[in-house]
Amino acid sequence: MALTEQIQPPSFSVRGPVRAARALLTLNSTLPFPVLLYFIAIALPVQFNAGGVLLTGVRCLLLAMFVPIVFKLLAGHYGKLIWADLIFFLFCPWAIWTLYLNSPASAISFGGSVAVEFYGGYLLARAYIRTPETFAGMCKALFWVIALTLPFAFYETQTGWAPIPGTLNKLPFFFSYIDFYNEAAGKRMGLERAAVNFQHPIHYGLFCSTAFSLAFVGFKGLVTTWQRYMIALLSILGVIFSVSSGAMLPMILHFVLIFWAWSLDKVRSKWIIIMILVAFAYVIVDLISNRTPIQVFLSYATFSPHNAYWRVLIFEWGLKNVWANPLYGLGLNEWVRPWFMNSGSMDNFWLLNAVRYGIPGFLLMATGYVLIIWGVARRKIEEGTPTWQFRRAWMITFVGLVLSLCTVDVWASVFSYVSFLLGSGVWFLSAAEKLPKTGVSARLAAGRSSAAPSAMADDLQDLTRATAERAPATSGYTRFDQTQIRRKSP
Repeated sequence: MALTEQIQPPSFSVRGPVRAARALLTLNSTLPFPVLLYFIAIALPVQFNAGGVLLTGVRCLLLAMFVPIVFKLLAGHYGKLIWADLIFFLFCPWAIWTLYLNSPASAISFGGSVAVEFYGGYLLARAYIRTPETFAGMCKALFWVIALTLPFAFYETQTGWAPIPGTLNKLPFFFSYIDFYNEAAGKRMGLERAAVNFQHPIHYGLFCSTAFSLAFVGFKGLVTTWQRYMIALLSILGVIFSVSSGAMLPMILHFVLIFWAWSLDKVRSKWIIIMILVAFAYVIVDLISNRTPIQVFLSYATFSPHNAYWRVLIFEWGLKNVWANPLYGLGLNEWVRPWFMNSGSMDNFWLLNAVRYGIPGFLLMATGYVLIIWGVARRKIEEGTPTWQFRRAWMITFVGLVLSLCTVDVWASVFSYVSFLLGSGVWFLSAAEKLPKTGVSARLAAGRSSAAPSAMADDLQDLTRATAERAPATSGYTRFDQTQIRRKSP
């Protein structure tokens, strides 16, 4: 029997299997327990001292999971090793070594925390986010954290007091972040800046911004339309409450890329076209401006001319420090800058890594990012499948993140979260949707209507019963385990 004959749809409406496929992903989305603990640790910023070492909930979890995950990774439990696994691993001893040369007193404590938060966060997602179901579960956990923290964010914008760290600071034996940013920064747009459960308002806004494309693009057709719009709206509100240009930048880029994908939906080379346009714009700006295109970009990615000027100065003087210390960087030492730049803050994650760990440290970090993002972008996945939708959402999210990190620095929990989110996309490199265009994926792509939960459950029963009757145990045209489906059917 031909393959096309094997997969003829059962004798019920097309909307039935569409809703059933949607229900199978949404109802069976799973959240691994370590990932659940990770999001709880992010939501509750508890800190405590242990033998002179500052520990947080995120660091404790990643310390406990670090060695077992590394051994299982080497043993092949999480698929074959990729170059980024090795490159990111090499970054950790290099960072500790450069800190030892420049800031020996902080080499172990600071370098160790960087290694655990960066590589540990990456490995946690690399190990436990490996299927569309676990990826969907991770996204739902992100959505819930944002939804539950938004009331606290709104309260903070009105009062300037952060209830979560403020309450934790009153507990015995534990403490949290010191909320001093609002007093120093003042109001923006009539609002106090909300940091909520992070050390800086930018971090909270950046965290919330990552949910927008994951909900609006990734869950299209998998949940009802109003649910997608509601989650996307919550993400936007979180960014607004942070009152941060560094967080609004990726959100704007998400809108631009989503509009581009929608307007050129039938054009297969639309992403190549936009890269050509960006390169063309870079050349034009370089020719007509007396500043470099990067300086022009930094000057417009801020709320005020003062911040724009400041970030351009940071970029110029940061590069001077890189060229003066190209190999081992400066560690935690003060970087050279004009006398009127009192603050040593460097609002550029990529530049700060080059200044702190030298050019080799920057290359190790950046190369790993590029290899994963480029590999995921080039992976051939059948259009219209859940994996394809999640891949597009993840790619849009990281394009915004990478550019936003040119204007902000991240540390502590959000630093770990960014590497965790990067690791959550590694499974796309080995994902391959092999469903033919006449299969479930095509019907999912053809029908995007929402369905009531009861109808979804009924259609799921119809689909699983029909699949169990018609498909052999070793069916090769679906990613679902037919033996498990038959055991669940009546």
